[in-house]
Amino acid sequence: MIDFPILSSLILLPILGALFIFFSKSKSNSDTTSKYLALFVSFGNFILSLYLWYLFDPTTSDFQFLEERTWIKGFINYKVGIDGISILFVILTTFIAPLCVVSVNNNIKNSLKHFLIAILVMESLMIGVFCSLDLVVFYLFFEGGLIPMFLIIGIWGGERRVYSAFKFFLYTLLGSVLMLVAIISIYWMTGTTDVMYLYSIGIEAKYQNLLWLAFFSSFAVKTPMWPVHTWLPDAHVEAPTAGSVLLAAILLKMAGYGFIRFSVGLFPIASEYFVPLIYFLSLLAIIYTSFVALMQEDMKKLIAYSSVAHMGFVTLGIFTFTQQGIEGSIFQMISHGLVSAALFFSVGVIYERMHTRLINSYGGLVSIMPKYAIVLMVFTLGAVGLPGTSGFIGEFLILMGAFKKSFLVATIASFGVILAAAYMLWLYKRVIFGKIINQEIKILTDLNKSEVLILSILAFVIILFGFYPEPLLNTTKVSVKDFIEMYYNNINFTKN
Repeated sequence: MIDFPILSSLILLPILGALFIFFSKSKSNSDTTSKYLALFVSFGNFILSLYLWYLFDPTTSDFQFLEERTWIKGFINYKVGIDGISILFVILTTFIAPLCVVSVNNNIKNSLKHFLIAILVMESLMIGVFCSLDLVVFYLFFEGGLIPMFLIIGIWGGERRVYSAFKFFLYTLLGSVLMLVAIISIYWMTGTTDVMYLYSIGIEAKYQNLLWLAFFSSFAVKTPMWPVHTWLPDAHVEAPTAGSVLLAAILLKMAGYGFIRFSVGLFPIASEYFVPLIYFLSLLAIIYTSFVALMQEDMKKLIAYSSVAHMGFVTLGIFTFTQQGIEGSIFQMISHGLVSAALFFSVGVIYERMHTRLINSYGGLVSIMPKYAIVLMVFTLGAVGLPGTSGFIGEFLILMGAFKKSFLVATIASFGVILAAAYMLWLYKRVIFGKIINQEIKILTDLNKSEVLILSILAFVIILFGFYPEPLLNTTKVSVKDFIEMYYNNINFTKN
């Protein structure tokens, strides 16, 4: 099976499914048929990714399942492979995609067929990002993901969907243009865009700062870091539920992964030099956007700002350059992918019933929707980082790594945990408890079968990895250890 192109299959299968749906003949039940086809393809891809995990050898940091083919002779090779850092993001992507397909039952009223095509294309491109071992191939997948997300927001979004879609597109595209210039510069200096080869030869110290800033301009926007985070709340508010889930659970993780694989991996001296900048911006994201989240009256905006704060922990952990910090950042990204997806699915559940996301329109839901109140409590505690949920493991490891580097930075970051508890528990109290002021709430129905399926699966996984994180930590341990060793070796080599 090692000779089987399993990574290319994971990348291409959703595209093939999208093409099959696109060319299928329209009938009266075409939307139902399209949904079942999309579910079959996305679930099949998830099973294939689990098989990939089963075949994966966590005792080595070498890239596995390598595939390399000449694309543009003498310039670009299609090269993909995974290690312990990237495989979990592939599995997260294939796990979230079928849940998004199941969720479209209730909230996509028109052109469901084309919406499903956009989800499948998005899945392919996101998997490609985490598998790419050539800078140009990575860039194409990384930027290609903008197109289906732009369409998802712009076509199926809310009243201000066009404004939000263009704001999202322009912010992210502008930063990525500089990254493209940097990639071309790297090819001009080294004659290659092969990531593995660039790791081995290193990049001259005198060029690293400028190249690091060019890559940073792209990753900082997509993370998003303060002050280029303002596109995210607008995008989340206007996007349909499945779009918000893909955006929060996967798209933001592409930038976090990019920081590890490229910013730190290719430019170690520059990464060391810009640590104060990253710490400053990360702490601003953690503290400032937590206070902003406290002031929100729209549930989606509150969760969007909380995503900025949680990704602040991720960037902080990455740039500690410690085993605990980077492992914690990877775990935090996986956990946040699950928790944020669950929260946005939960908001979608009550939005479809009430057609409002304003917090003060709710209250007293516990007596009307008890099943919903239970699962939302799990997701709220996961976002807070309560021990026993996946959110605790990542934040704890990140803070351990941060305390090793700077007591002051770690102490300030720790206040973000307190603020997260403040805005998430306050949100839960206002929505679930209290008196029923809005009489429309009394006629609401509790979770239907598809909603129970989606939310119970996510609740189970969040609790499972909270109590039993070993499968994830064992997958990343060796790769992170050797990555850190390579980082410090490259610093010494480049300085000499």
